[in-house]
Amino acid sequence: MDYLRERQPGIDYNTLVKLAVSLVLCFWKDLENCHPGIGSLHLPPGIAAGWKKRIKTRTVRTPGGGEQVVARQSADDVLMAIRGFYLDLAQWALEDPARWGPWAVPCPVRGSDIQYKKQKSRTKARMDARTRERLPVMPALAASVDRERRDAAARLHAARTTPHGELFTAGGQTLLRARLSRTTETTRIWAEDPGSGKRRDLTREEDNAFWAWAAVEVLRHTGIRLEELTELSHHSLVQYRLPSTGELVPLLSVAPSKTDAERLLVIGPELADVLSAVITRVRSAGGAVPLVAAYDTNERIWHPPAPLLFQRVIALENRPIPTAGIRGLLNGALAASGITGTDGKPLAFWPHDFRRVFTTDAILNGMPPHIAQLILGHDDINTTMGYKAVYPEEAINGHRAFITRRRQLRPSEEYRTPTDAEWDEFLGHFERRRVALGDCGRAYSTSCIHEHSCIRCPLLRIDPAQRHRLEEIRDNLHARIAEAEREGWTGEAEGLKVSLAAANNKIAQVDATAARRAEAVTLGIPAYRDIAAATLTTPGDPREH
Repeated sequence: MDYLRERQPGIDYNTLVKLAVSLVLCFWKDLENCHPGIGSLHLPPGIAAGWKKRIKTRTVRTPGGGEQVVARQSADDVLMAIRGFYLDLAQWALEDPARWGPWAVPCPVRGSDIQYKKQKSRTKARMDARTRERLPVMPALAASVDRERRDAAARLHAARTTPHGELFTAGGQTLLRARLSRTTETTRIWAEDPGSGKRRDLTREEDNAFWAWAAVEVLRHTGIRLEELTELSHHSLVQYRLPSTGELVPLLSVAPSKTDAERLLVIGPELADVLSAVITRVRSAGGAVPLVAAYDTNERIWHPPAPLLFQRVIALENRPIPTAGIRGLLNGALAASGITGTDGKPLAFWPHDFRRVFTTDAILNGMPPHIAQLILGHDDINTTMGYKAVYPEEAINGHRAFITRRRQLRPSEEYRTPTDAEWDEFLGHFERRRVALGDCGRAYSTSCIHEHSCIRCPLLRIDPAQRHRLEEIRDNLHARIAEAEREGWTGEAEGLKVSLAAANNKIAQVDATAARRAEAVTLGIPAYRDIAAATLTTPGDPREH
């Protein structure tokens, strides 16, 4: 107990609990059970060897009610904790002999007893296999939680408009609006299954479906930890103005968690839709996000009230959704999705699996490992590389060594700081990409591959406000094709038909984008074109705006 009290100020609550379990349950209790009356930390070689052999296995219950002995995956962690316990006592005995001297005895765990590298390799292989199994089904899981959210909302809406005791069909199910025996009004909507008579709380089902969808989307688009997810607040949404163009970039501020370092993540369109839906849901009648006080299960303290995003109404009171609640929502969503693994059993997802899948997918699609390290908030890039399940470590190290050697062989002039003229040329490239139909997405220092035939170019980003121009181009192409066919210009007609197909494709893209924006919630963040228009109409140096 003195040892645990001495270690307590430097570790969090969960680490303290794990250390106590290793020392008391896995070590000393086992010795007392096998050697009653033992009262010294100085263990004879036979007793120490017997304990190290027993710690390698554990007994678990089988589904049939029996017992089975299996290997303990955390055996090396327990051995390291016991070895650290003995070595700490020996070190402290030199500093304070009166207090710790009587407990300083030889350590029963040698360094060779701990196969840490082998354990790390096995854990890495197991986590890689787990990630590779879950990466392909991530789109199916996202589609499942989104479909369940929409169906649950449709059932709740249909039930509200249906009189008590009548049937209604919504979300692919036919239910009966339940008659409540209580005469008092309630905000909850209940329904019954006509076949089984089971009563269902549609309000709770819709709430669970929404928050399961929100948790899955935020976790898979950001790769943040579960604790960081529960600590996201309205204050986490910040903006950054690019000094060159004045464009506002929405950012998500992730509060310090494991490494005590705050980091910023760029909010993509998909994540922006999710966060806007969450903010719209939790806002009060006055438009503000309610303040709730969350309990930190790691530190065992209450945080001051904050406008947390993941909060729900329970018993007429706004309460934060704890980490255990997020796990329950994910388990319910996975059970409803019906996704199975390679063994045919239901596939389980831990919240940390989304972090590993995010890292693997990011590196697979070309994100540099050091950028992934910053996004994930790791102190060491080797930790980031341990999360990926795509490339072997040798390939990454070999590639980084190749880059280092190439930089040494190349002239140092290529790695100098650019001059003002070169920097202006770089910024001017992006200013010259503006065309009549939108913006050109070609890379810097590259020429136009379509000789400025933008209607055929896949790099053209269409401005929705220029849809009428596309319609004019399409009508003109129809007229030119008719003229070419009338005059017998077969080659000209074939080329115009290619341009017509490209124009129709661009119009379809504009319509699809408009449909998605119609469902979005406006957060009041100015668009890039609004900023550009203000810059052009305001006199003075554009860089000042």
